[in-house]
Amino acid sequence: MPAVRTSADWPRGRVLTLQHRSIALKGNPWDDPFERELPVYLPPGYSEDSEPYIALWDLAAFTNAGPGHIAWRNHGENLPARLDRLIGEGSIPPLVVVMPDCYTSLGGNQYVNSVSVGQYADYLVDELVPFINVEINVVGHRSGRGVFGKSSGGYGALWHAMNYPDTWGAAASHAGDVGFELVYRPAFAETCSVLAQYGGDPVQFIRAFWNKNRPGGRDFTALMTLAMAASYDPDPERPERIRLPFDVHTCTLDPERWAKWLAFDPVELVERHASALKGLHGLFIDVGLQDQYHLQYGSRVLQDKLQNLGIDFHYEEFEGSHSGIDWRLDHSLPYLASVLKKATAVAI
Repeated sequence: MPAVRTSADWPRGRVLTLQHRSIALKGNPWDDPFERELPVYLPPGYSEDSEPYIALWDLAAFTNAGPGHIAWRNHGENLPARLDRLIGEGSIPPLVVVMPDCYTSLGGNQYVNSVSVGQYADYLVDELVPFINVEINVVGHRSGRGVFGKSSGGYGALWHAMNYPDTWGAAASHAGDVGFELVYRPAFAETCSVLAQYGGDPVQFIRAFWNKNRPGGRDFTALMTLAMAASYDPDPERPERIRLPFDVHTCTLDPERWAKWLAFDPVELVERHASALKGLHGLFIDVGLQDQYHLQYGSRVLQDKLQNLGIDFHYEEFEGSHSGIDWRLDHSLPYLASVLKKATAVAI
């Protein structure tokens, strides 16, 4: 019988696993590790003596982390295999991809600084970027450095593009969290129902979550809501406390708390950070037409605002949902590589 699984004999890169001890993450409220592995994809033929490589930074979605992107897959490609193929096909030049581990006891994070989660923006920008510049032969300035991700990772890419223009030269967001009214608020009632089983106490729920053999979909919905609350509205006086933007008993919205969340919504931030976005060498945004979190609507609002502000960007809507969209990297990674290659050529 002929082979039914497709395979290709592309030259293979390798994944180098570095160890990094963080100052920014030390003492975080959940006692999450501050010493972590940092997987780095090195392309076929990587050399310390060659011209410095473009570096792309991969921000994982909620419930995942960089090390999860190098794991074997029974169907499809993990990230290193995809990179091997794209390089082998000539779709992207040989480049480096950094896959940081930003996982937390809340199931992930939004790549922002929060006293209730950890200083993950500082971890990336102030610690890991300089660390990679020393350890790996990469372009040492923003014109050769891009950031990309899906869902929470896509949100992180947008947030960093807006807030750290001296660090990132290009960004790609796949179904990033945009339009919080439609993304998060529909989950509040279900979160109330889950927390009711624990007397409305978020910390009791989190402890129970990690002791469950098989957390269900409702559990992950509640965990996501708590993670967002800790990210967007941390309590500086009691970092271990998670304060919610609704009453757990009635699900009545607290306008003051909810306003803290909305202050992190990209559709609310774009005007304030227009100059940073205009300075990007490239901005790629896409979303599925059937996204379960209704991200297509917030993405359209963001698209309109970007156009009105005269910001150059590439926008696509594709046939698909929020799930199983790694194939979209075949579109964004060549885009990022192309704009950064041009930018580094000009910088040189």
